[in-house]
Amino acid sequence: MGLSEHDLFLLAVLSPFAAAAVAPFVTRVLGHRAGWLLALVPLGIFALIASHIGEVAHGGNTVVAYDWVPSYGIKLSYYLDGLSSLFAMLVSGIGVFIVIYSGGYLKGHRYLGRFLAFMLLFMGSMLGVVLADNLITLFIYWELTSITSFLLIGFDNNREASRRAALQALLVTGAGGLSLLAAFLLISSTTGITEMSVLNASGDILRDSALYLPIFILVLGGAFTKSAQFPMHFWLPNAMEAPTPVSAYLHSATMVKAGVYLLMRMHPSLGGTELWTTVLPIFGGVTLIAGTLLAVRQTDLKLMLAYTTVASLGLLVMLTGTSIDAAITGAVLYLFAHSLFKGGLFMVAGTIDHEAGTRDITRLGGLGRAMPITFFAAALAGLSMSGLPPFIGFIAKEVLYDGTFGATTDNWAVTATAVAGNALMLVIAAAVALKPFTGEKVETPKHAHEGPASLWLGPLTLSLIGLGTALFAHTTGEYLIGPMAAAISGGTAEVELHLIPAHFGAPVVLSMVTVALGIAVFLMLDTARGIVAGVLRAIGWGPDRGFDQVVRLIIRMAIVITRVIQPGRMQTYMLVVFLFTALALFVPLFAYGEMPEWPEWPALSGSNFYEWAIIAIAVLGVGAVLIASTRLNAIVSLGIQGFAVALIFMLFGAPDLSFTQFMVETLSVVILALVMTRLDLGNHGHRPLPAMIRDGTVAVAVGVGLGLLLLSVTQWPFDARLSEFFTANSRAIAHGRNIVNVIIVDFRGLDTLGEIAVVMTTGLAILALIRIRTRKVEQYDGTKREVRIARTYSGERWGGDVS
Repeated sequence: MGLSEHDLFLLAVLSPFAAAAVAPFVTRVLGHRAGWLLALVPLGIFALIASHIGEVAHGGNTVVAYDWVPSYGIKLSYYLDGLSSLFAMLVSGIGVFIVIYSGGYLKGHRYLGRFLAFMLLFMGSMLGVVLADNLITLFIYWELTSITSFLLIGFDNNREASRRAALQALLVTGAGGLSLLAAFLLISSTTGITEMSVLNASGDILRDSALYLPIFILVLGGAFTKSAQFPMHFWLPNAMEAPTPVSAYLHSATMVKAGVYLLMRMHPSLGGTELWTTVLPIFGGVTLIAGTLLAVRQTDLKLMLAYTTVASLGLLVMLTGTSIDAAITGAVLYLFAHSLFKGGLFMVAGTIDHEAGTRDITRLGGLGRAMPITFFAAALAGLSMSGLPPFIGFIAKEVLYDGTFGATTDNWAVTATAVAGNALMLVIAAAVALKPFTGEKVETPKHAHEGPASLWLGPLTLSLIGLGTALFAHTTGEYLIGPMAAAISGGTAEVELHLIPAHFGAPVVLSMVTVALGIAVFLMLDTARGIVAGVLRAIGWGPDRGFDQVVRLIIRMAIVITRVIQPGRMQTYMLVVFLFTALALFVPLFAYGEMPEWPEWPALSGSNFYEWAIIAIAVLGVGAVLIASTRLNAIVSLGIQGFAVALIFMLFGAPDLSFTQFMVETLSVVILALVMTRLDLGNHGHRPLPAMIRDGTVAVAVGVGLGLLLLSVTQWPFDARLSEFFTANSRAIAHGRNIVNVIIVDFRGLDTLGEIAVVMTTGLAILALIRIRTRKVEQYDGTKREVRIARTYSGERWGGDVS
């Protein structure tokens, strides 16, 4: 039986995870050539998504859904429209060249197979993010990208910088993920909708909600941390500690755009409000300028590109925040162009480092003759990043200027910010693409030469695609950019792209200003670098340093809290547990309405004398426990209440429960007595009166609270559906006549197994405790004394300095 289209789609989306499982074994057999074979997986995914381009371009979409946790409305659902299809093609298409590049870049590395497995796991996670329709499914994939990026950033785990960068990225994006989960839970509880496509088609349901503000803030928490918006931008440049294939894939074309994707995806349901059009342009604009200025200061090729990635993400957020259709079209086109030229330039930077032995731009020059193919690819990508014709970056710049200034002059601040940011990005593009290859030959740590095909195939292909999509601009707009812009705006978008501007207007003038400013700064790059560095030194403190301070503060707070709530005294632990139990019992009684919901007192007039006698025995047992002079007497007296309860079960027609209660109480007394024989069974230590009053009050509160709770429960109408189910099915399904036994062994078999495991673990813990003996140690002065083994939570225990 053949696979349906939906099954084939699901198989394609999940295939990177399967490929990750076999990647180490394939690498063991094929070595670095495994990258060429494993690249067939993203190539197949790209082909599948591309086959739907025509349908998507004409307004069609594909929904694939499988029930996952139907009781909670969670589906394994995927949605393919203009937005998700372009993102998925970028993830899979660029992924083809990244997997090939990884094999060449890490040739001979002992953990190449593991690296390829991590990369494929990330690919599958990112595909899930951009294709998932169900909110919880999207969140799970979202967190998977954080986990897999942690593994990739910290791949070189022998270096402290790599470990720190990986942990920093995980903490920042993980915190954003929790924020996003809270937003999704609020959305589903407010609207009852769990599918993103349905939510976006529901009009103003979120914008009119009283919870719009918290939902908006929580969504921004997830998007801004993932897409490195100021002031959470610091983790992305630090993540450049990862191998270059990671930088080229995660931090240019895929993961860091997940936040932008989220904002674009939720624009139909959240966008267009005054809050949206104010907050997003401000944060995006600040991120754009901060990222480009920080890029000017750098001399490391990867860091220069990383900070311009931060800037580009800010530009995308700023444009999306305007909620202007033309500006959104510019954002889409720039996102597409950025993925092509930035992915290619990152691979160029990695190739230079791989073949020349350094990424320091001040130690590079004249590599054009030694690495002609790499130089050609870098030049093409650099021209596109600079926004010069005839490349897709040029068209993107023209469209975004038309969307900000051309649509309405009220957005002059957005336009001015975009011009300044694009001018500085031209400076970095020229520096990365030209300086290492032109000028006099500089002696490098390694003899520079052209790398193998696996290293230059990716950047060359992506650069040529940037040229080809510009030359065929009309087709690009019709099949790629238009459908994506329509999905973001929530309607239809007529996109007409032209390589040559239709008229000489504001966008052309702004482009000329951008190029002029960029060339001027590039000619004085060293001076500009010094100025920016001086300003940053004067400022001193920054978010990266602040992150370390926050982590140290959290550790110190954790130690203080641990010392308070974990003092090593069992009495304190028991007091806290019972105190909060009492609060949990009494607070609901007062929380609803003006008067507490006290249960009605049951009628006791029909009780028999022997029932009162049993209750009296239980009360006498309590008194015996309280007045017991030794712990052993208290333990034995404690069994009186259990036997009294067993008698009540017997009187009210539950002999099986009565027998169980008798056995449990007997065993409990015996086991406790055996344990206590290994401990001090002397008289109780004297306790001051305030402590006795405190403990007695808490004990009475718990007892009264439980009594009131049980009275409340018994006064509710009895729901017999569960009893009827077990009565009807115990014999038919489980083939047992004793319903209680069938429930324990069959219907709740896993619960019973878990309870057995808990009891066994508790028993082992008790055994370990009673085996701790008092031992004698010899002192230097010849005397002997008894000491007990103890653990402390002092500063010395945790290494003293926690910074």
